[in-house]
Amino acid sequence: MFADTAKIFIRSGDGGNGHVSFRRELYVPNGGPDGGDGGKGGDLIFEVDKGMNSLTPFRHKQKYSAENGFEGGGKRCHGRDGKDLVIKVPYGTVVRELESDKVIVDMSGDHLREVMLKGGKGGLGNMHFATPTMQAPKYAQPGKPGQELWVRLELKVIADVGLVGFPNVGKSTLISRSSNARPEIANYHFTTLSPHLGVVDRGYESFVMADIPGLIEGASEGAGLGHDFLRHIERCRVLVHVVDAAGTEGRDPISDIEKIHEELEKFNPELLKRPMVIAANKMDVWFDDGEENPAERIRKIYEPKGIKVFPISAATGEGVPELISYLFELLSGMEKEAVVYESEYDVESHRYDELPINIYKESAHVYVVEGDRVDKMLGYTNLESEKGFNFFQNYMKEQKIINRLKELGLSEGDTVRVSGMEFEYYD
Repeated sequence: MFADTAKIFIRSGDGGNGHVSFRRELYVPNGGPDGGDGGKGGDLIFEVDKGMNSLTPFRHKQKYSAENGFEGGGKRCHGRDGKDLVIKVPYGTVVRELESDKVIVDMSGDHLREVMLKGGKGGLGNMHFATPTMQAPKYAQPGKPGQELWVRLELKVIADVGLVGFPNVGKSTLISRSSNARPEIANYHFTTLSPHLGVVDRGYESFVMADIPGLIEGASEGAGLGHDFLRHIERCRVLVHVVDAAGTEGRDPISDIEKIHEELEKFNPELLKRPMVIAANKMDVWFDDGEENPAERIRKIYEPKGIKVFPISAATGEGVPELISYLFELLSGMEKEAVVYESEYDVESHRYDELPINIYKESAHVYVVEGDRVDKMLGYTNLESEKGFNFFQNYMKEQKIINRLKELGLSEGDTVRVSGMEFEYYD
């Protein structure tokens, strides 16, 4: 089955830890620290693969992680960087942050390769921490953690012309008659469950036409497969409303047009501002029984509103060349750039090292430090080791947490609770 949405978890690699070691060579009994730096974590990258046409691969695998950086070594050896992970997606895939549903990037237009999550920096080896008073530091810096995110992938078909309308009105027949697309065609509702793209050629000119699966009433509210289908219409520059003008199933074509217009407006009011054409289809099975020609009836109502009406028969080809010629004319006067969604969510601004730390005085001699940023730091710090505890103390100083606690009145002997763990403070 065609898949045009997917939910996946992505993660860049952690930076490698810095290394603790000391130079030990013949005739150099007291060599200094020579622990190397950790390698950078791998980036997580999205890249367009124009050979892909659905998000089906993401239905079978949900978690994607780049490689972690490697720990530094002795003799000032730098740890190896983690390998980047490149995730291939179809052209037109919109990547959204899952919780907020905000657009991170639209993989179309110029956005063919995007570094989504940057790998964590490698930690510094102990060779960086030697000072005149601490010539043999026994600690190194842990690598920075990678970034992680749940995202929703949403494929929106990119086409110049989108065919819309109720099921079984002849959209598949029209696109097969007009272009190089060869969709399955049968007289069943919802025969088309995925959009079909076809290229319509005329000499040196061409445009892409999309057969959008049939809509139903309530589609804008999610009825049937409404949202899955409607999202594809947002990319199209021109909409062609295909309607069963002959009423072969007993439906009124005017009523059908109005209902589809209502669904488009409810889903996205901007869609009705796009150029629209009505293809009054199945005129080959209309018999003149004295009643008004249905195509003329449609024309009297909609052409005064600026919507051109073409009586056609997709089955026989009658009227189709005139419709296609008009579409070429219409598109020639429009900008060729497809709709590209602007970014609404900046991944970098949501890094853990940019998150706030909450610091407050709980009682006379108890102070609290908490927040996701601190939780993350403690998650990769082993406080049972000398190296880990020294890093923890340096972190509290570097982040100016100690200074802020002192401003609140912290003094020797007071208790500091950091993410649930209690410490006694000594200056």
